[in-house]
Amino acid sequence: MKIQQLETFTDEFVCFVKLTTDSGQVGWGQTSTYNADISATIFHRQVAPWALGADALDIDGILQTIWEKEHKYPGSYRCRAMAGLDTAMWDLRGKIEGKPVVELLGGTPKALRAYASSMKRDITPQDEAARFVKLRDDLGFDAFKWRVAAECGRDVDEWPGRTEEVVPVVARALGDGVAKLVDANSGFSPTRAIVVGRMLEAEGISHFEEPCPYWEFDQTREVTQTLSLDVTGGEQDWDLPTWQRMMDQKVVDIVQPDVMYMGGLTRTLAVARMAAERGIACTPHSANLSLVTMCTMHLLGAIPNAGKYLELSIEGPDYYPWQQELFLGDPYAVRDGRVQIPAEPGWGVEINPAWLARATYQSSGLKG
Repeated sequence: MKIQQLETFTDEFVCFVKLTTDSGQVGWGQTSTYNADISATIFHRQVAPWALGADALDIDGILQTIWEKEHKYPGSYRCRAMAGLDTAMWDLRGKIEGKPVVELLGGTPKALRAYASSMKRDITPQDEAARFVKLRDDLGFDAFKWRVAAECGRDVDEWPGRTEEVVPVVARALGDGVAKLVDANSGFSPTRAIVVGRMLEAEGISHFEEPCPYWEFDQTREVTQTLSLDVTGGEQDWDLPTWQRMMDQKVVDIVQPDVMYMGGLTRTLAVARMAAERGIACTPHSANLSLVTMCTMHLLGAIPNAGKYLELSIEGPDYYPWQQELFLGDPYAVRDGRVQIPAEPGWGVEINPAWLARATYQSSGLKG
């Protein structure tokens, strides 16, 4: 069974990939979000040519071929484009075998505890606390993550004093019995991160994400070694040797690979296995409601070192209008603070035909 055709459906933020075999079987995947139109171009230029005509079930083999043939173009964009092929091949395999991807990985469909993940910095501490409390009371969330610092802020906050205000206001509004996480998005120096970290510990916060510039391993490791809470990171990283250095140097307590930034499920599994061998938990980054969160759900349902929860974006059309109506139904429906891994074959979701009809279309296929 060979890959006959690879089609993309794209807007600026999302690129879905449709894989069709020479026997007419279909799998759906997605490249990484954001600047997805660029990823689509790379997909057709540097990924599809090596995949067309190849064995549609040889995921590892095709990925390795692309890696070698395009060795002069390492980097994030190649991985972002490869994710579209990888995730479509996993969906195809699941549909052929009549199994959800989580079962292909040795797990079972189940409900996953989710943490409500806020992307906002342009929100007052009081408004952030109010919407968290409503989500806690209405949907049963018992874990929340909010933002501190300014993204890559060099110790300059989103506005003066915001971090010192938002931490206690939100933490105390949520109260006891709720897991509390914060994300600094590379915003602090080690000295400032440690001061903030002490405040986080005093307010019962257990997860401090990307406190320092993520590429400065020595800075993050200093924070990790000093604080007692979990320092986490890795969402931006795609290079496997870099992951190995991060873990061997004990830079973070918990790793957070992103399935789409990594280049798909296969390479993310390699990171999860690397972490499991070192006794490190894996809590992937999945900060929007495109296919990345569904792929992460199947992953978490199978790996032995899965972290405590799934990241689930809480942003609606006021903040992320582009992620609305991507799928039929609501695959991310929350009940008692949990979301359900689908039991249907493949990823278990159906992309909205109306969204596809509006998208920019491109196709690569075998000639003849």
